[in-house]
Amino acid sequence: MELTGYVLKCVGGFYTVETKAGLFTCRARGRFRKEGMSPCAGDWVEIEALGNGTGTLAHVVPRKNHLVRPPLANLDVLVVVASVQEPAANTALIDKAVAVAELAGIRPAVVFTKADLSSAESLLQAYKLAGIDCCAVSAQTNQGIDAVRSLITGKVSAFIGNSGVGKSTLLNKVFPSLKLQTGEISQKLGRGRHTTRQVGLFKLDDGGYVADTPGFSTFDLERYQLTDKEQLVYGFRELEAYANDCQFASCSHTCEKGCAVLQAMNEGKIARSRFESYVAMYQEIKGVKQWEQKGKLV
Repeated sequence: MELTGYVLKCVGGFYTVETKAGLFTCRARGRFRKEGMSPCAGDWVEIEALGNGTGTLAHVVPRKNHLVRPPLANLDVLVVVASVQEPAANTALIDKAVAVAELAGIRPAVVFTKADLSSAESLLQAYKLAGIDCCAVSAQTNQGIDAVRSLITGKVSAFIGNSGVGKSTLLNKVFPSLKLQTGEISQKLGRGRHTTRQVGLFKLDDGGYVADTPGFSTFDLERYQLTDKEQLVYGFRELEAYANDCQFASCSHTCEKGCAVLQAMNEGKIARSRFESYVAMYQEIKGVKQWEQKGKLV
């Protein structure tokens, strides 16, 4: 019997697939490996149902988007989570994750946790200026919980961020039925202990699915493999708007005198932190050799 299903989880070569006939544990056909195709959570697939809730994954429906790290497909929203303190927010990492989402055609959102410890307003301002959905939350006071819920209800979303920023704690607050494992901050290392070991999608009572993911250090965001410096500006929507008006056809929008992007930044129309993230990423990509440009994430 052939069925269409939705991949919720992939562990050790086994795929948990949700179908109208129930959940099936599937193995993928060998041709996927030959074709270099790796099914992942979020994929729509066709399976051949066998006995006792098992099956064979036969075909992956073409994706609207895909991320390699974390391995997820067909996302509507990528929620980048950072904390105002313990650990302090790293805007360079946030902006790289946002750029990955933008370039993949995924709607980005930025959430700052632990807002009861310190104000997040200065951090939020950069993303408000860019027109990116953002908010500050506190698991202690419930500040911003409804705002996060409204961002992802009825959608397929993933929460990513540094270890210790409180992704699982936040998700438990937004959707208490999830009951995700949470951890404490390591005082010695200044970061959280990993409590999320694998990527899987959870079905939400209010509609949609959500993924909690391992901390950044697990999948090395520093090497997110954005390799096309000409396309990078499209990962920064507020820069793109001014880049289209730039008088220089081959402008890098990093340092050229008379560049429309630099002028907008100097006039306060673009947050300096966002511009600096773009420049740093551009320089990083510029230094990547052609033979190193393999395995793009988007």
